[in-house]
Amino acid sequence: MTRPGLPARPAREDGPGRRAGRVPLRVDPYVAALLAAVLCATLWPVRGTAATVAGGVTDTAVGLVFFLYGTRLSTAEAVAGLRHWRLHLAIVASTFVMFPLAGVAGRLLVPAVLGPQLYTGFLFLCLVPSTVQSSIAFTSIAGGNVSAAVCAGTYSSLLGMVATPALAALLIGGQAPFSPGRVAGLCTQIVLPFLLGQLARGRIGAAVARHRRGLGRVDRGAVLLVVYNAFSAGVVGGVWERVPIARLLLLAVVEASLLAAALGTTSLLGRVLGFPREDRITVVFAGSKKSLVNGVPMAAVLFGPGAGPAVVPLMMFHQMQLVVCSVIAGRWARTGAGPREAAAVGTGAPAARR
Repeated sequence: MTRPGLPARPAREDGPGRRAGRVPLRVDPYVAALLAAVLCATLWPVRGTAATVAGGVTDTAVGLVFFLYGTRLSTAEAVAGLRHWRLHLAIVASTFVMFPLAGVAGRLLVPAVLGPQLYTGFLFLCLVPSTVQSSIAFTSIAGGNVSAAVCAGTYSSLLGMVATPALAALLIGGQAPFSPGRVAGLCTQIVLPFLLGQLARGRIGAAVARHRRGLGRVDRGAVLLVVYNAFSAGVVGGVWERVPIARLLLLAVVEASLLAAALGTTSLLGRVLGFPREDRITVVFAGSKKSLVNGVPMAAVLFGPGAGPAVVPLMMFHQMQLVVCSVIAGRWARTGAGPREAAAVGTGAPAARR
């Protein structure tokens, strides 16, 4: 079902598990590539002049990511999607209000559960925008409102260009301040490339759309560069010698609790607002995720060489959300249930009226 005024549902979505009800449980190959980048940074960190060159290449790649994102965004589709404002407001509230509040509450876990460095990364995780690709893919698998998921991911990414740095300056403080250097970095590496992409859309937008799959490797390649540089700087500075494995295991438990709370809250929010099944599915999947592709480049700009600990929680949460949402989307696809009917299906009770 497509809401009036929204763009038509795409015929095919890229992402995990394209066929309804058949969602394989496996490690995301991209996460494996990220882990490989971490291993390479640990064994062969860049130093001195090489680190300076690698930093310049990474900065250029980050700018290219947001330029290409600007060329992909259809202004007409974004404006049309505003008609479903209640759904988008619910997703924005989950992404930029509920998650940040959870991140602030996580301060109670310092230092007993999370060390200061990992907590900074956990809090940053709570500030980044929602995903686009995986939200669309899981919404499609479960039979949700795909067009709304497209618009919701777009709006979240756009708002995140401003909201994430602003919230980081407010909540993280000294490690991500709104200093003139940070503002200039945000403008030159994120905002300006995006605006240039929008201006160039009329000339190269069609070509970008035709080669979208290939250009998607630019996004992922840039993230791999950021991760390699961030972890390399951490190795050179001795940061990772001060992060015990036990802390990482505790972080995984905390993030699993965060994801469970996000899924439960977005499900409840969809019911309270009286959304139909298709829209409730969209709210759950778009409102409970965090974007690795957007978050890692932002961390590079905000934290500079100290971005290593800031991206660890985001990388961990990324794989966790893929696995859990794969299970949920496959179950809803097989049973025809949704956020409201899931409990009834699980207990054998009659499903609630949609």
